[in-house]
This record gives sequence, structure tokens and C-alpha cells, in this order.
Amino acid sequence: MTALQHPAAQEPAPPAWARRPANLAKAVTEELVRRVVRGDYPPGSALPAEHALCATFSVSRTVVREAVKVLQEKGLVQIRQGSGTAVLPSTSWNLLDELVLAATIDDDTTLGILDDLVVTRRLLESDMANVAARVADQDALDRMRDLVERMDQLVDDPESYHEHDRAFHDTVMRASGNRIARAVVRSLESQVINTSSYMGRTERARCEESNRGHRRICERITARDPEGAAEAMYAHITDAWLVRRGTQGDPDRLAR
Repeated sequence: MTALQHPAAQEPAPPAWARRPANLAKAVTEELVRRVVRGDYPPGSALPAEHALCATFSVSRTVVREAVKVLQEKGLVQIRQGSGTAVLPSTSWNLLDELVLAATIDDDTTLGILDDLVVTRRLLESDMANVAARVADQDALDRMRDLVERMDQLVDDPESYHEHDRAFHDTVMRASGNRIARAVVRSLESQVINTSSYMGRTERARCEESNRGHRRICERITARDPEGAAEAMYAHITDAWLVRRGTQGDPDRLAR
């Protein structure tokens, strides 16, 4: 019997809906994404048959078909007519997808996926800081400086501080004019902004150190120093993440 022919004997228990979801297809999709990412259905195996999924979630075939189709769009499975739906390896997953990335972060105790996210952000934002140092107009420079000054006053107000922190980085990205890189960074950030493993603890000393990094970036951009701006952004993103992640995972992943 091949991997794709295994029966659904090991099917995990169905989720206990505290309240039957209004959008059943969405709820089933979210649960199936979690199960695939978690490894309940290993790569190369078959997703449980349609009738089994209907029984598991107490939903119709239409709901199951819609959910499985979405899973295929996210790169988690491949629907194969006549031979079942195959679960694909993680190399096929769309990690820019909100559900897939969230489930991957939740399942990753090593913080490796967040390390990869930070490395990606660091690469893109360092380049955008380099460009901003060459092309930023006076309005952008004034806004960066104003945000840095304001953050110095907000070190005891973490929520407001982080709002201004994000505004500072967005101002640098906007100043670079790179709309694609900015969209990628904003998409990734929006999906982890409320994740405790990414945000870590917030303390006055950490906010103060973080804003010293912002000030160095602002100074290098204002001085029209592209290489210095890129280096300051690289160091700021790296150092801030190393502090937040603490002793967890493997910090050598960031040495790229």
C-alpha cells in the first residue's frame, strides 16, 4: 500500500467548535492548514478522503471541497483526480500566506521561521535605507527626525512607542520608493506583530536602546551616507531581534 493509499485511521479528533462557525469553509481550511503544518498529515501522505473529512468536521462535501481547493492554492496539497489529495512538502508552501505563516510560527519551537523572517526583513530594509540616503526628500528626513524625537518621549508607553517605531521604518521604506520591497516587509510584519515570540517583552531599557538604533539610521540617511545607513539598519534589526529572542533557538542563523 503506497503512502497515498493509507486509510484515515489516524485521523485526529475533530476540533471542538465552541460555537459553530459562521463560515464553515474558512474554519475547516484553518484547521486543515494547522494539521498539515503540524505534521498530522505528513508530506507524501494522502489527505483523508472527502467523506472522512465531512464526518470529522460535520460539514457537507461542498464545504470540504472548497477548503481543500484553498489548501491547494496555498501550496499545501495537490489534488490528483482518481488517486486522492497528496500532502506536499514544506518547500511547496506559500509562506507569505497569512494562515500558513501563522501556523508555521505556532509550530516552530526553534524560532527558525522567525529568524528567516528577520533575515528577509533585514536584507530588504537595509537596501531601502541605502536608497533612502540617496533619494529621500526633506519632508521624509524631517518626519524621520520627528519620529525619533517623539520615541524618546514614549519609552514608558510601549504601545505608542511601537506604533511610532513602525511609522519610522515605514517612512524609510517610503522614502526609498521601492513599493514591492515595502509591501513584502509590511505583509510579513502585519502577520507577526501580535505574536509574543516575535515581539518579546517590552521594557524601558529596550525601547531606549531600540531608539538609539533609529537615531543612527536617521543620522546616516540625513548625512547622505548610503553605506552607513544600510549598516545602521542591518545592525538595528539584528540587535533588536537578538535581544527579543533571548537564548532560544540558534543565533548563528542570523549570521548571513
